[in-house]
Amino acid sequence: MTTTLYGIPNCDTVKKARAWLASAGIAHDFHDYKKAGVPAAALARWVERWGWETVLNRAGTTFKALPEADKQGLDAGKATALMLANPSMIKRPIVEADDVALIGFKPEAWTEAF
Repeated sequence: MTTTLYGIPNCDTVKKARAWLASAGIAHDFHDYKKAGVPAAALARWVERWGWETVLNRAGTTFKALPEADKQGLDAGKATALMLANPSMIKRPIVEADDVALIGFKPEAWTEAF
């Protein structure tokens, strides 16, 4: 599997993660949620691995701007549908490689994983 970094290019955390990968000499593909959306199979994999509560970025402006009705009664199905419709609500970055899967950017964890 190719190393793939998922995120939004103007996100500061994604920028830090991309710079970290470059400085570590790790070639990677960048999947831009804004331009390409999020693959449903990838989102399902992430929700299964980390749980929808971790994958959903409740602190972001996209989630905060939702109508209250959309924020109520969240479960895996509703949260997944919201993230598919609004990929900016997915915590970022997410990086996947052969035996690496990380959500969020913590240099120590990335160093250990790679």
